[in-house]
Amino acid sequence: MRNYLALLLGIFFGLQSVLAQLPKKSTSSDIYHSLQKLNFLGSALYIAAHPDDENTRLISYLSNEVKARTGYLSITRGDGGQNLIGSELRELLGVLRTQELLAARSVDGGEQFFTRANDFGYSKHPEETLEIWDKEAVLGDVVWILRNFKPDVIVNRFDHRTPGSTHGHHTSSAMLSFEAFDLVNDPNAYPEQLDKVGLWQPERLFFNTSWWFYGSPENFEKADKSRLMNLDIGVYYPMKGLSNNEIASIASSQHLSQGFGRLTSRGSQEEYIELLSGDMPEDNSDIFEGINTSWSRIKGGEAIGKILVEVEKNFDFKTPSKHLPELLRAHRLLAGIEDDHWKHIKLNELNDIILEVCGLYLEASSSESNAVPGNTVKINIEAINRSNADISLNSVTLASETYAQDKSSLANNQKKTIAIDLKIPEDQPYTGPYWLAEKGSLGMYKVNQQELIGSPETRRPFHAVFELGFDGYAVKFEKPVIHRFSKPDKGELYEPFEIIPEATARIGEKVLIFADGSPKQIPVTITAHKNGLKGNVRLGYNKGWMVDEEFIEFEIANKGDEKTLIFTLTPPSQEDKCFITPIIRIQGKELDKELVEITYDHIPKQTVLLPSEAKVVRLDIQKVGEHIGYIMGAGDEVPESLEQIGYTIHRIDPKAIESGSLDKYDAVVTGIRAYNVIEDLKFKQRYLLEYVEKGGNLIIQYNTAGRRDTPFKDLAPYPLNISRDRITNEDSEVKILAPDHSVVNFPNTITNQDFEGWVQERGLYFPDEWDPKFTPILQMNDKGESPTNGALLVAPYGEGNYIYTGISFFRELPAGVPGAYKLFANILSIGKEQMDNSTDIKGK
Repeated sequence: MRNYLALLLGIFFGLQSVLAQLPKKSTSSDIYHSLQKLNFLGSALYIAAHPDDENTRLISYLSNEVKARTGYLSITRGDGGQNLIGSELRELLGVLRTQELLAARSVDGGEQFFTRANDFGYSKHPEETLEIWDKEAVLGDVVWILRNFKPDVIVNRFDHRTPGSTHGHHTSSAMLSFEAFDLVNDPNAYPEQLDKVGLWQPERLFFNTSWWFYGSPENFEKADKSRLMNLDIGVYYPMKGLSNNEIASIASSQHLSQGFGRLTSRGSQEEYIELLSGDMPEDNSDIFEGINTSWSRIKGGEAIGKILVEVEKNFDFKTPSKHLPELLRAHRLLAGIEDDHWKHIKLNELNDIILEVCGLYLEASSSESNAVPGNTVKINIEAINRSNADISLNSVTLASETYAQDKSSLANNQKKTIAIDLKIPEDQPYTGPYWLAEKGSLGMYKVNQQELIGSPETRRPFHAVFELGFDGYAVKFEKPVIHRFSKPDKGELYEPFEIIPEATARIGEKVLIFADGSPKQIPVTITAHKNGLKGNVRLGYNKGWMVDEEFIEFEIANKGDEKTLIFTLTPPSQEDKCFITPIIRIQGKELDKELVEITYDHIPKQTVLLPSEAKVVRLDIQKVGEHIGYIMGAGDEVPESLEQIGYTIHRIDPKAIESGSLDKYDAVVTGIRAYNVIEDLKFKQRYLLEYVEKGGNLIIQYNTAGRRDTPFKDLAPYPLNISRDRITNEDSEVKILAPDHSVVNFPNTITNQDFEGWVQERGLYFPDEWDPKFTPILQMNDKGESPTNGALLVAPYGEGNYIYTGISFFRELPAGVPGAYKLFANILSIGKEQMDNSTDIKGK
């Protein structure tokens, strides 16, 4: 079992090297900080629900001030949220936010973990959350991660005792942590894990509280604080030139997809944690008091500690390589201890320090960013020793092949290079996020390999193992194969090296709406990932739909080139929906994946293989008008969706809005959170209302309230108060309050059937108070709650109409929900009943 455990821990913790493809370049101050952490044998784990829930101030404090090994367990990857910087949503947003969390941890010094829970969207109560998540499975993941990480202390971000008072995911994360605290040491709890990992018992469990949880600073001031610890997390680190709160702000600013870019802060700052389980430390500021965090906590550790503490005490910042003999002596002793857990953690840390004190640079760089199974790619090996230490390159092993076995000396600052032709095995799996390899459920990702659960990302497909000799003592260092290149406008760049299929296919539009029985051309783009590609493509589709050609042949000469093939798809005569899938056939092999690349400057490029498919929907829909002005907000795909049913969308620059400039549009729509994120809109509001007054329809999609980006008070022509009311159950009952209103009758008749098949939610940030001039159209409520009537409000203003809606059209339209299309077409058509049906109503 010990060998298996060693392998398991290597996989589990080897995946933690955030942005692993970037070379680590440490100053002497960085090395000294690493030595301090090497000499601290204590662990803390912070637990919450989503990316951005973590308290980076406390994580940074525990990692950089206390020197503890610190991790953040985010129960989900934030898949259900929104994206303020791009178009990625759902599973692709989860990939993006995973990398943003890893970027944050690279700043604050923590490690990152996840369960298999899928962020399915806002939940009002943990009862709903834990049912959708499959509580037993997620609880098992938390227990598994605790048994691997072995934290001495756990800190919950949220309070497990207040269900229903906040996001259901938040409370659930605390409830799972609280229950797992006792289960992790119970041999009857998830016993199937115990042949891979041992039992563990954390010493203390805390709740990271603040005055906010007490309702006000005044209430908190009066509260009993006998079980609270008070930490000043505003400490300053002279060797970093930064205070802890500055580091924390930089870390949280990595959550750019959530708009978390922020100013740094400085100065003393108090953080409170409440003891939930375990013994209360006497020292109110020492979270590890009474826990042995020295080398003596492990058998054989005192001799190691004696060496390493002395190195720390007498560290030479000018010539750190002088400590190499002592570090190697400690390495020999550490390699022989029986405690597999601490041995693997501390050997990894010590290996890094040995590299750093010698200025050793080791790299395995591919000539290309990707390759396909069966192909050969050139790998450039580089090794350089920038110290006077006597070091030899004994060997380099890559894909079980060993190279450079001459034990050549690495002279000071003399680069050693080796060129390797790496043959990718024919059966080499494709790379990508492991949790997306198989289709999961609404609440859970499917991961069959137990060892992967908890890991932030997939282990890179190929690693080069450098065996270096230090005066006869051999140490192995592992480096992932990466792709290093440069761009004139960005300089040197690093990307992961990926294994992908020979070809991938994509359909540009993920939802195709057929507003009548007319056929549509379906462009299918084939991308070649190797030279000399030849094959054919066919479309997979449901009965009732028809395609003009069974398959289309193609040839692509060069890797990276694309070819677009056109199929003509005819819908059935009645309303229907299905998925179409382009299937590539090459030499008897069928490929049905789409390659998606996520590229932002603050994270490494992500390569994701997803099922290549598009949803096709046959609708019986009518619409009035043609030209729609759209003011983009925080980012959505509503304009593209409206174009699908024949509208001409004009994207409006808010700065260009002036008196009369909107008169040419049949309706004007603001994107989600437009008033939250576009400062200019409050200065342009008079022109928007002037447009309505003269006969236009202005549709305002939801804006948030109760946050720092609350929209200005004159959002509507009449009093309107936006609340935080939302309907999270996409299947909740909807009642039509105004059955005679044109918005539910013209040009499409809206019935309860049109609210079937919705996704993720009904809507959010509904108004809860409004002027009598507004007519509420719909009533809806979540289970056990009072009905809310603010989902869709219409008010005449002048000769036109002002419409405010919190309905999540930004989710429903891109998902191809038929009823949402009909309702939105009606909203755009309010007041246009008098138009000549024979010329202006299009559709059937």
